[in-house]
Amino acid sequence: MADLTPQGVAAGVIKVVLDAPLRAPFDYLPPPGLPAETVPVGARVRVPLGRRQTVGWVVGHAAHSTLAAEALKSAYALLDADPLLDAEVLRLLRWAADYYHHALGELLSAAVPKALRQGRPSQAQQQFWRITPAGTAALESGQCDRAPRQSALLRLLAGTEGGLSEAALAEQMPRWRPAARQLRVQGWLEQQARVIPPVRLGTGGAPEALASTSAPTLSAEQATAVAQIEADCQRYAAHVLRGVTGSGKTEVYLQCAERALARGRGVLMLVPEIALTAQLIERVRQRLPVNLSVLHSGLSDSERLSAWRAARAGDARVVLGTRSAIFAPLARPGLIIVDEEHDSSYKQQEGGCRYSARDLAVVRAQQCQIPVVLGSATPSFETLVNVQSGRYRQLSLPRRSDQAAPALLKLIDLRAHAVRHGLSSPVVDAIRRHLREASQVLVFINRRGYAPTLLCTACGWLASCEHCDARLTVHQARAELLCHHCGAQRALPERCGRCGGPVKPVGQGTERVEATLQELFPETALLRLDRDTAAAPAELDSILGRIRRGEARILVGTQMITKGHHFPGVLLVVVLNADQGLFSTDFRASERLAQTIVQVAGRAGREQTQGEVLIQTEFPEHPLLQALLAGGYDAFAASALSERAAARWPPFARLALLRASSVERETAVRFLSAARSAAPPVGGVQVLGPVDAALARRAGRHYAQLLIESPTRAALHRFIDQWLPEVDALARGQRVRYALDVDPIDIG
Repeated sequence: MADLTPQGVAAGVIKVVLDAPLRAPFDYLPPPGLPAETVPVGARVRVPLGRRQTVGWVVGHAAHSTLAAEALKSAYALLDADPLLDAEVLRLLRWAADYYHHALGELLSAAVPKALRQGRPSQAQQQFWRITPAGTAALESGQCDRAPRQSALLRLLAGTEGGLSEAALAEQMPRWRPAARQLRVQGWLEQQARVIPPVRLGTGGAPEALASTSAPTLSAEQATAVAQIEADCQRYAAHVLRGVTGSGKTEVYLQCAERALARGRGVLMLVPEIALTAQLIERVRQRLPVNLSVLHSGLSDSERLSAWRAARAGDARVVLGTRSAIFAPLARPGLIIVDEEHDSSYKQQEGGCRYSARDLAVVRAQQCQIPVVLGSATPSFETLVNVQSGRYRQLSLPRRSDQAAPALLKLIDLRAHAVRHGLSSPVVDAIRRHLREASQVLVFINRRGYAPTLLCTACGWLASCEHCDARLTVHQARAELLCHHCGAQRALPERCGRCGGPVKPVGQGTERVEATLQELFPETALLRLDRDTAAAPAELDSILGRIRRGEARILVGTQMITKGHHFPGVLLVVVLNADQGLFSTDFRASERLAQTIVQVAGRAGREQTQGEVLIQTEFPEHPLLQALLAGGYDAFAASALSERAAARWPPFARLALLRASSVERETAVRFLSAARSAAPPVGGVQVLGPVDAALARRAGRHYAQLLIESPTRAALHRFIDQWLPEVDALARGQRVRYALDVDPIDIG
């Protein structure tokens, strides 16, 4: 019976959060036989919830509960003898839940593999079978002599001490399972799960000798960067490593990681996309002879669980992964690296907590008192302002090791030249010239498919998605129309479905540019790199390998080709459709466009041959493009930051978005209007809207939003703390979904 205070309130409870959008923890009595204070914070418990069971997380203890004793329920079982999430990771998750105003239980559950959310053991286990005393007696008395396979299995297990694993049984006696099941029913065999001890490298966290492959000689700039990062190895410091692709950022990462490992510390390396993990994994394994855990969404559930367990056990000393790897357990962390820190993929934008893995990397480094390295050729504006204020230190790698001078940028005025399927005559001439000179050519267009629109030339009908406010993209090779927002697809029609008139694709995507280049240069090997040709990591590796070996002379691709890939044979880069980001309603669009142009331009040139970058535009006089040509990314950033400061946009102000969706537009707008009316008066904070999202209808739901503007971070969070309980109350009982996005990177 539970201990009761004089007021009839139960004493000794555990605070449990669940994988649900509930911000307050639940009070439970501890599992039977366990005092509340012995249940570890960070451990999982199986608890009742209504008529079902679920897995929750222990986040604290209390001497008493405010609930009456009869209202309290006991947890069924403690699933972890030790905290599944250690104090360091739990501290980071609590910080993230507070900063992003998200339910801690959902965030804790999202931080671990699916199997652990379902209650699977935290440590890897093997199933063993052993003979029972009753089985030994049956074997000696000959009770199963008439069942030869059962008798043989009993004899096999009787000759072992402690039994055999299922793997060993399969090796020694194929088709053993039917006999084992029968023997277990009779009570002559029993099954037992045993923990597989981790294979640890090094002991007690002591430094260990690293026998890596020989490291290349560092340039003076690389050596300076490594020395400055290493000087901060015992304290928090944020270093911004600036250098174009091929300038040696990865070598700086590896040499700093090598030094951290030699001190007995662990290393966390983040990359923005799965596509970048494969090339880095091989280099890490060649250079750092310690176990490596890889974590990204492309893994199977079992692969992710195995990698997570290895990191938690200390078996894996290096963890490499995409956004969610920021929450990975890591024994004695010593260094955090964020490659391509400007990349928007680090921001969670759909479902769950809208966190920034880059920002959390800085917070984790602060909490652990270790250095963090943010690498990029085009740092985000937030990072540049932190450098200017002295909060971060910039380290520069000014040029590629195989390049004498930066590439020469030129604007091609589309208004003054003939254009064939998106390729202007100067671009075609330049491609022909570079092919004659035996160099490679990279053509960038950030739009996959054959064409973004299918048009009826008779009545003007446009092929639109039935579920979204978006046009269907033409995929000629698949003879399909595809929605890139909800995935809807239909067969590519030959005639207009409304009037029967002829239809034609309008605009260009990678598939159409590829077809045009094949017509223009039929004797030249060409490859296309986008989500359609490289859906799997193996396909990506194959395409990249063929380009590097010179098997193809022209590469056409989307933004995938701008992210960390080095193509030493490319001397010409062509940027198509550069105007897409010049006139967007999103204030960050020009920043993204400039980053993309600089990133893709960094692929051009080698040794003593200067690269050439041609940018097609209908607005060559635009200030963004002129600033890029005159002074590069720094000049553009300085100009754009002054505009941001004058307009009080981030990073000189703070934003949050309250997004809502419903099957009916009126429901979402009504909810947001009520939420705006409930906004508390906090000095300087403004609430704007509601307005429809840029893509108002997606997958059959209507989206709208409120924008919250604040001059300071403190005022913004004070406002949200007061406002969110009212928003939660308004949402109850309504057919509406909502999400809060703090520091949004897309406000469209």
